Amino acid sequence: MERENNTVVTEFILLGLTQSQDAQLLVFVLVLIFYLIILPGNFLIIVTIRSDPGLTAPLYFFLGNLAFLDASYSFIVAPRMLVDFLSEKKVISYRDCITQLFFLHFLGGGEMFLLVVMAFDRYIAICRPLHYSTVMNRRACYALLLALWLGGFAHSIVQVVLILHLPFCGPNQLDNFFCDVPQVIKLACTDTFVVELLMVSNSGLLTLLCFLGLLASYSVIVCRVRGSSSEGKNKALSTCSTHIIIVFLMFGPAIFIYTRPFRAFPADKVVSLFHTVIFPLMNPVIYTLRNQEVKASMRRLLSRHMVC
Repeated sequence: MERENNTVVTEFILLGLTQSQDAQLLVFVLVLIFYLIILPGNFLIIVTIRSDPGLTAPLYFFLGNLAFLDASYSFIVAPRMLVDFLSEKKVISYRDCITQLFFLHFLGGGEMFLLVVMAFDRYIAICRPLHYSTVMNRRACYALLLALWLGGFAHSIVQVVLILHLPFCGPNQLDNFFCDVPQVIKLACTDTFVVELLMVSNSGLLTLLCFLGLLASYSVIVCRVRGSSSEGKNKALSTCSTHIIIVFLMFGPAIFIYTRPFRAFPADKVVSLFHTVIFPLMNPVIYTLRNQEVKASMRRLLSRHMVC
């Protein structure tokens, strides 16, 4: 297949997570267990929030969208990874590779912006409580939701456009278990220094700025809460501490991968495994386990259906 940008590679060979058969079997079992247990948990969170009239606050609206984003995100890498573990030759077409890369950054960028929106929601709720119902009304929530989807799309389409302009004429071995920017760019048959700088500016700088902004906003919130004596102090601290845990778990690996020159490090694959497969499945569960209202509503939902 000849492309206008002189690309002659029609497929990429994925070298996978490891060449050890024992290690592959262990990872396969662990990922499968995570997938079969925690993925339905994401959908249970969505159904619980949608079906309970008491969970209509913006916090739960965004939590439901977070579960949807993570459930969707987990479909991008994990299923193909499980199939590849059972395949002798791990091959992905050029088109499928670009598609996987697009949705990876589209949903990942959307989730990153969603965490920013959730931090904004908590800031208004705790620091400007009298204005909360006015600022975070239903129309504003849907506008913020649309903005984060558009932001994720804009972030992702820039990555794809830059890669589509690169020629690929061989070799075609990707040293990873999925298609991502750092590994794909290194296979281009041209000098990629400028493209790498643009990619780092797009993904790395954006991720770092969001991370620092989130830390600053939660620091302000925690200082404000600690200085108060209200009844909801412990609940607010618990909610913010949960958000901070998620911020570190998500942005830590992303900063490690995207804020440096695209050179291979021994820890890259392990960090990528956590960032793309394990964390998206665990993310809403961490929120739910620390949220008493959602847990109580989930119990009522399960008991009602078990009785029926």
